Amino acid sequence: MKKAELVLIPIPAMGHIVSAVEIAKLLVQRDDRLSTTIFIYPTRNPITTTYSESLAASTLPDRLRVINLPSVESKISDAKPQNQFLNSLFEGQKPLVREYVSKIKTQSELSPGSPQFAGFIFDAFATGLKDLANEFDVPWYAFCASDAAYLGWVMHLKTLQDEQGVDLTELGNSDSELEIPSLASPIPVKCLPLSSLVKETLPIVLEMAGGLTEAKGILVNTFLELELYAVNSLSNGKTPRVYPVGPIVKHEGDGRDVGSDGSKNSRDIMDWLDDQAPSSVLFLCFGSRGSFRSEQVKEIACALERSGHRFLWSLRKPSPSGKLKSPSDYENFQEVIPEGFLDRTAKIGKVIGWAPQVDILAHPAVGGFASHCGWNSILESIWFGVPIATWPLYAEQQFNAFYMVIELGLGVEIKMDYTMDFQGDDEIIVSADDITRAIKQLMEEDKEIRKKVKEMSRISEKTLMPGGSSHSSLGHLIDDIIENLS
Repeated sequence: MKKAELVLIPIPAMGHIVSAVEIAKLLVQRDDRLSTTIFIYPTRNPITTTYSESLAASTLPDRLRVINLPSVESKISDAKPQNQFLNSLFEGQKPLVREYVSKIKTQSELSPGSPQFAGFIFDAFATGLKDLANEFDVPWYAFCASDAAYLGWVMHLKTLQDEQGVDLTELGNSDSELEIPSLASPIPVKCLPLSSLVKETLPIVLEMAGGLTEAKGILVNTFLELELYAVNSLSNGKTPRVYPVGPIVKHEGDGRDVGSDGSKNSRDIMDWLDDQAPSSVLFLCFGSRGSFRSEQVKEIACALERSGHRFLWSLRKPSPSGKLKSPSDYENFQEVIPEGFLDRTAKIGKVIGWAPQVDILAHPAVGGFASHCGWNSILESIWFGVPIATWPLYAEQQFNAFYMVIELGLGVEIKMDYTMDFQGDDEIIVSADDITRAIKQLMEEDKEIRKKVKEMSRISEKTLMPGGSSHSSLGHLIDDIIENLS
């Protein structure tokens, strides 16, 4: 029986590492011919570092290894543009990765019956490592941690520039709309990812798009029934075969949640939720990097109090530098929340710091989710049947918010084209009136969205079962991997 070993390389960002680990689990649990090794690059984000280090000590499935790469001195600091930082990081670690992979390959050649090195699965933002696959004469696949519609936008971006001569950096804050093959509806330019519109980061996206065209296939964390239009648009002969293999989400009971600060706070939160009525609580949480300045916090507090709905609010303290760094927990919420708010809302609400998001979304008391619209968070909300109020902050989250509200009809808008200003200058403030309106729509008025999300939740479970679309797609991927073996 042929056995295959795959090397997975995510970029050093929490959502990407978590997705890579979950994909590796999926592969080894699905087929005992497969083994996986994940290389995790060092990061200065303490939460990500803690999570990465915990993987080595945790109980992972058989045939799944995690190798945390050591730091390597780089001439380019992480304050530089992201494309320079990532390229520098990958180049600096390339000799070490090459050495590890050589050992894997040698081991397979010297030990009859051991897995044969079958190829790489690179993060979509790590396609610059494709030279390694060429060196070892193995195929490589890409993994897109975002949705298929966003992947379609990335691929179309290169077409716009190369074939149509469009300069997206000139669109800026235009009120115009664009038609994209992966969307049925025209999208406002203001909802496009900022990285596609500014000259500092556009090269990253174009480089990714160019690299992806060379992949043997692209794994996407989605499922066909959710993104049928987008997935079909990628069957255009220009894009490598797409394998929808999701929803890949962490589940309750998987052990400590990402960024967990211990069990006591989690117990307090879950005990509070146990006392609430089914679907009565609005959960507000904005990801591992989501936080707001004091003026915006006051508007949120006013909206929560005015709406009268029960709430669980994960409120984090912004980085002092104002840059895109992980927020921390407040020692005292009184320093940022309006005076008397905690007393006045004591019977209906709870303000917390870090949140065990998966466990909270899985709780029957939660009936709505105000979210930054990271794709992992969207999939978790769908999986647990919790409708979303969209408040994107950065990356492709504006695109995702438009996608959920306008294209898929699975969410309501707090603000779709919001862009966090991490320098703290001219910060956009979303008013308490707009937030209150969205809360009422989500929690009281729009029964149709709630019904659609519950139905999509049911479908998302079926798609991973034998006979389901993602189960079948993963099977086709494994067949392809095995067929590649000599």
